[in-house]
Amino acid sequence: MAKMWAGRTDGVTSKIADEFNSSIKIDSRMYKQDILGSMAHASMLSAKNIISKQDADILIDGLEGILADIESGKLEIDLTAEDIHMFVEQVLTERVGEVGKKLHTARSRNDQVALDTRMYLRDATEKVVEKIEELLMAIIGQAEEHKASIMPGYTHLQRAQPITFGHHLMAYAMMLFRDIQRFIDSYERINVSPIGCCALAGTTYDTDRRLEAKILSFDSIAMNSIDGVSDRDFCIEFSSNCAILMMHLSRLSEEILLWTSWEFKFVELSDAFTTGSSIMPQKKNSDMAELVRGKTGRVYGNLVSILTMLKGLPLAYNKDMQEDKEGVFDSYDTVSMCLDVLAPMIKSMKVIKENMLLASQKGFINATDLADYMVKKGMPFRSAYKIVGSIVSDCIKNGKVLEDLSLEEYKKYDNIFEQDLFNEINLNTCVEKRISLGGTSPKSVEEQIAWIKEQLKNV
Repeated sequence: MAKMWAGRTDGVTSKIADEFNSSIKIDSRMYKQDILGSMAHASMLSAKNIISKQDADILIDGLEGILADIESGKLEIDLTAEDIHMFVEQVLTERVGEVGKKLHTARSRNDQVALDTRMYLRDATEKVVEKIEELLMAIIGQAEEHKASIMPGYTHLQRAQPITFGHHLMAYAMMLFRDIQRFIDSYERINVSPIGCCALAGTTYDTDRRLEAKILSFDSIAMNSIDGVSDRDFCIEFSSNCAILMMHLSRLSEEILLWTSWEFKFVELSDAFTTGSSIMPQKKNSDMAELVRGKTGRVYGNLVSILTMLKGLPLAYNKDMQEDKEGVFDSYDTVSMCLDVLAPMIKSMKVIKENMLLASQKGFINATDLADYMVKKGMPFRSAYKIVGSIVSDCIKNGKVLEDLSLEEYKKYDNIFEQDLFNEINLNTCVEKRISLGGTSPKSVEEQIAWIKEQLKNV
């Protein structure tokens, strides 16, 4: 394909240089955004009498034909082209003749690529938010079903206090809701039109940048032409949002891996989301969760890559910035795949609440409740803490748990104990009486679910 930029040079580069310089294998996915952007540009040029309406109509018709042919498979994108922008313009000129050469009036590839990337990430943001919502609803569904299913809560991966499985899941629901908020918040900064900034200094043509932005559903325009072509903050922010989201998905995946192990056996995944071993027939591996955890690293790497690429660049555009898209697109693809697999995996997950309850009955996770019982009877917390610590220590030596001791045994430690202590250290009571806002009681879990659902109505 002939070089559209031939003139200052003869446009002849080595095959190695062409392959090294080409970005079409990466940016070809933006063909739709590129064509829609060009159609809007032709409309603006016509509205400002920079080109005739007749020429604009020819350009728009030609671009519509190219879009239709690409999407139907009739036109195959030429991967030997330098980039998607050059490919579309070349095909357009071949189809409509000399009029096709007027399309690039009052714009540069610098603002064109920035426009396409913003439009693509705008669409990507909407799709990621939809996928997060699907996972969020799967989590909420399990939380509703298990709002009263008791499990041990952990700190330092040690059994700490009794909670409900629904409460634990709702912690991830809150994380995912924040992820949705982050993507929606950053959408405003993506949705700024750079078209019309040209190479870096604007243009001598009397263009209407706001009209072109309006046609393409942008909220505003870049107010400085140098910033318009050199800004990739929106790519960094999208990559950052993806990295934070993957961190949350990785934490969830790690817990699923723990819960599905024989040591925990709190949940069992559907066979549809597990694999077996090539040599050990008894194995049922939670490979999908492991892959989500593993893929988190590549999304982190993409964020660091774009930050590093940009950190030393002078204004305005530099060819280094061609490296902005591959990592961002990979992060989008990776996040999308992980969300696609996690939502049905969580939805179909079987919760073994009997094992959760059994684990809760060990580990003295009601010790804090025993101390609180003494405090409510008038004892200072630190004094109660010390007595309960002694009781736990003695129980461990004798192979007992708090529920095994008789009232007489309790009174050997302090006369403050009465028969009502056994209700206070009952695991169901321990959970139900945690009435503080955001706590683990079933009623609180119901309130958390209702709050999330209400918030999602405004997304």
